[in-house]
Amino acid sequence: MGKLVLIDGNSILFRAFYALPLLSNSSGNFTNAVYGFSMMLMKVLEEEKPTHVLVAFDAGKTTFRHETYQEYKGGRQKTPSELSEQFPLVKEVLDAFGIRYFEKEQYEADDIIGTIANHPDTKPLDTRIVSGDKDLLQLVNETVHVLFPRKGVTEVDRYDISAIDEKYGLQPHQIIDLKGLMGDSSDNIPGIPGVGEKTALKLLNQFPSVEEIVAHPEELPGKKLREKVKEFQEQALMSKELATIFTEVPLSFKIGELVIGELYTDTVFDIFKKLEFNTLLDRIQKKKSKSTEEKNEQEITPVNLFQPGEPELKRWLNQTNLAFTVEASQENPHHAQMIGLAISDGEKQVYLSTENAKRSPAFVTWLADEKATKITYDAKKAKLLLHYSGFQVEGIEFDTLLAAYLLNPSEAGQEISDLMRRYDVGVIPPDEEVYGKGAKRVALEGEELASHLARKCHALYQLFPVIKDHLTQDQMDELLYELELPLTDVLAKMEQIGVKVDQERLNEMGTELKEKMDGLQAEIYELAGSTFNINSPKQLGVILFDKLGLPVLKKTKTGYSTSADVLEKLAPQHEIVDKILHYRQVGKLHSTYVEGLKKEILTDGKVHTRFNQTITATGRLSSTEPNLQNIPIRLEEGRKIRQIFIPSSAKWHILAADYSQVELRVLAHLSADDNLQAAFQQDMDIHTKTAMDVFGVQVEDVTSLMRRQAKAVNFGIVYGISDFGLSQNLNITRKEAKAFIDRYFETFPGVKGYMEKVVAQAKEDGYVKTLLGRKRYLPDLHSRNFNVRSFAERTAMNTPIQGTAADIIKRAMIQIATQLVDQQLESKMLLQVHDELIFEVPEGELAEMKTLVRSTMENTLPLSVPLKVDVSVGKSWYEAK
Repeated sequence: MGKLVLIDGNSILFRAFYALPLLSNSSGNFTNAVYGFSMMLMKVLEEEKPTHVLVAFDAGKTTFRHETYQEYKGGRQKTPSELSEQFPLVKEVLDAFGIRYFEKEQYEADDIIGTIANHPDTKPLDTRIVSGDKDLLQLVNETVHVLFPRKGVTEVDRYDISAIDEKYGLQPHQIIDLKGLMGDSSDNIPGIPGVGEKTALKLLNQFPSVEEIVAHPEELPGKKLREKVKEFQEQALMSKELATIFTEVPLSFKIGELVIGELYTDTVFDIFKKLEFNTLLDRIQKKKSKSTEEKNEQEITPVNLFQPGEPELKRWLNQTNLAFTVEASQENPHHAQMIGLAISDGEKQVYLSTENAKRSPAFVTWLADEKATKITYDAKKAKLLLHYSGFQVEGIEFDTLLAAYLLNPSEAGQEISDLMRRYDVGVIPPDEEVYGKGAKRVALEGEELASHLARKCHALYQLFPVIKDHLTQDQMDELLYELELPLTDVLAKMEQIGVKVDQERLNEMGTELKEKMDGLQAEIYELAGSTFNINSPKQLGVILFDKLGLPVLKKTKTGYSTSADVLEKLAPQHEIVDKILHYRQVGKLHSTYVEGLKKEILTDGKVHTRFNQTITATGRLSSTEPNLQNIPIRLEEGRKIRQIFIPSSAKWHILAADYSQVELRVLAHLSADDNLQAAFQQDMDIHTKTAMDVFGVQVEDVTSLMRRQAKAVNFGIVYGISDFGLSQNLNITRKEAKAFIDRYFETFPGVKGYMEKVVAQAKEDGYVKTLLGRKRYLPDLHSRNFNVRSFAERTAMNTPIQGTAADIIKRAMIQIATQLVDQQLESKMLLQVHDELIFEVPEGELAEMKTLVRSTMENTLPLSVPLKVDVSVGKSWYEAK
């Protein structure tokens, strides 16, 4: 996992300026703020070791907040000229370090930082915000922490969710409520006069937000306070709005462009020399020397790369457990070229270009020999690349990526270089450092490529015994050898086959969706009484709240919120809202699943999705490029997207086999609850049965509403749902939701007992596991923070259920694939979508496949309740459902 550091440039420069005496160099430039900033920067770079860095600056005095409150920041004194002239100098320092900085008219540095911290491309990165402004604490979450300078600029307090809770007794998002109540003199945010931090915290302990506080003034302690809240409620709400960081600033760069390179360069040395930062020059010189020594030391680490002739290669390959790595021109193997490979026996490494590999009978024979056992990394990708290059590969005995994933499925960094550091077996440069990233990626060739692949392959050989020992100690050998490794063959085959797309129907669907959008647009305009940009939240807000007078539920920095959750709550108020929601859904279908899919169709007329085996912490597969697991099917237009997926031959059929309520059946087995097991053993509709028991009615008296509520609880229980979560799902009060959950647990006491037992055991062991032994470590079970700990407890409850369900369908896939070969059937497995398997089947094999697939899936892992599979057939995926 990479790390992103976001620095509040103005905040740190101001703090440095006032913390240090006024310094200047021999040219007369004031330098104290730049010096302090540089000290802080070096400390953060050395201690945090970020992969990405950005410094954000305020662009000017006027921001969009002045439209809300003209006096915003009105009390601030003019910036001293001794400080303002240092801003260009600090940007020279950042240029020297190769660090990006950014400012945007009408926005503050906080908004830029908030936008980047919340950006989708930032999600895989640990993020550290460096600022003296506590407003930024509102951005803290599991991966975003704030470093707050404590003394000068080099000592910091670290704020994560737990630290905020410990200091304030608040969640991060409540920081804006705190500011709304007490105000902020530095920004001239008024708040409620007379309410300081102590009072504000007491109020937020009673009610969770400013909105709740001003809505219940009569319940507040003290007559004077009640009157103040009543009098200044609008001011408090405005103050909260002013304190809320805006997270949609238009950016002129991509997150990948924030990658930093080598730190201690000649350019940095030169700028520090110009500024006469002699102490920092000494530090730079030492660091630069150490870095050079380490780099040279790494370069001379002996990796014996040799180029044997064909007879010698044949003799050398006559070993077991040789490691091999395959390199691709890009990440997606269906779009990539194999650019080379390396083989290692731990002492010697052989590099072969793709062409040389094809010309070597010794290599081709070795690769296809199942008795010649091999170690690799990412077996599925290797198999695909080799297949597309015309090779057959057998005998893969160990996949280091899969093994590392099983040992810690929550760990993000699983590249070979990451694993080397984690298991302390050496250091090699990561691919990103060697090739560059994104648009900056360069193609290596010749000795450079050979050397890099040799290092990776040598590293792989070193990792093998270490990771294998860990796997044995954790008793997960069987999971690797019997489940995950055999599954790579199945998935690779499925990806190679791909799914045929009816391109004529896809084009028709695009036209239909566009016509649907046009029709909805006309209806919306008629209901609104005017035309406007439906996709503009600002214009939509004016129509809904100013013109039609709908109640304002939530506001953003730039106006009214028109997010999906807000619109869903407003839907009963006016028929235009349902039309707008429908318009948005259809628009997404058109852009994502019509235009998006067109880009993924290859020359064979098929899409070849990638099944990701090492992404989810529960063991479930995910699907990308394209993602065929997230096609929205609640909407009829969404379900129709499946019409475009058809068999390769017009005479064939699509067969869909879907596990019925597999997670609830797993729960019945794990909990050993008599009532839950009886329902499945008697083949009752589980949601109707739950409604009967919870509401105390006979089957004929179960209404559709009762069944819907029971269904929400059934599936919610699997995910450790809270009374708040259930109240939101069912649009009922928390009190009603709590009563519902309590009745559920009274009805199914074994489920409650299981939930309590699994959490207690996990706290003792440090992990939970599935029926097949898949583990997930949960260190947050011992967190002092209630919310963090509660999330870990819910994860402990649902992971064995979800993970076992994932293991069940994986096992069934392997067994079915084996039978297809053994029985010499032409039918092909195409897709796995959650609990569903999709096949293409010739007419003559339909009856046999229905029996084979259902029988295998229902009997793959015996439980105390029967597994049930629904099988359907059609000329498209849509017809088969």
